[in-house]
Amino acid sequence: MFYKKTGLPTEGELVLCTVAEVHFNSVFVMLDEYDLKAFLHISEVSPGRIRNIRDYVKEGKVIVCVILKVVPDRKLIDVSLRRVNEGQKRAKLNEVKLEQKAEKIIEFAARELKTDVKKLYDELRAKIFSQYPNMYSCFEDVSLRDVSLSKIGISSEVEKILVDLVKQRIKPPKVTISGKITLSTYESSGVEVIKEILQKGLSAGGSNITIKYLGAGIYKLDIVAEDYKSAEKILSNTTSIIEKETKKHNGNYGFERVESS
Repeated sequence: MFYKKTGLPTEGELVLCTVAEVHFNSVFVMLDEYDLKAFLHISEVSPGRIRNIRDYVKEGKVIVCVILKVVPDRKLIDVSLRRVNEGQKRAKLNEVKLEQKAEKIIEFAARELKTDVKKLYDELRAKIFSQYPNMYSCFEDVSLRDVSLSKIGISSEVEKILVDLVKQRIKPPKVTISGKITLSTYESSGVEVIKEILQKGLSAGGSNITIKYLGAGIYKLDIVAEDYKSAEKILSNTTSIIEKETKKHNGNYGFERVESS
């Protein structure tokens, strides 16, 4: 990764580390985002008694730690592995993954611009990091909120290419709502009638909706949309059509909301 932070980390900050040295009762790690070395005592590796520290860490392993102590004038940094819970670990790794995604976008842009990727990254960094903590948060604003890169000093040529790439690769988050539909009819061609009814419901939702047969006249309805308001509107239209068509054929209709899976 090109992404680097300046200065020193702060106490309580989650940091991505690469294990550099493993000793009998201590570990030295590199803070990947700072290019600084930190100290990890055996007591901060894992709760409980540790018989062999290498059962938990080894050279080259990437781990997520939390900063315990920083001595600025000596650049001494203590970290803990055991005080990082699974939720914090996942969040930090996801943050790194998103920043890598942003750097990949810059790599593609550099190819189109026929320039060096590191040079382009540094140029963007000088502008973007004055207003954003990282590249991805800026690109997310570009994709989801149409923020202008030119307003923070990015040239129009670079902006055009970046915006196209960003919108291709960073999509708005989707929401899903689900329900169970119960259908039955006493008509002789009941199976075909129900297929026709469901098809009309599918047509109302387009690509946003899927219906799966669960058995015994029960169908799972899933709606995926940009936001809950849009999803609820599609749900209302779809279920109204299915209910109306079912009644036309003197059938029985029921609907129940369920948690999305």
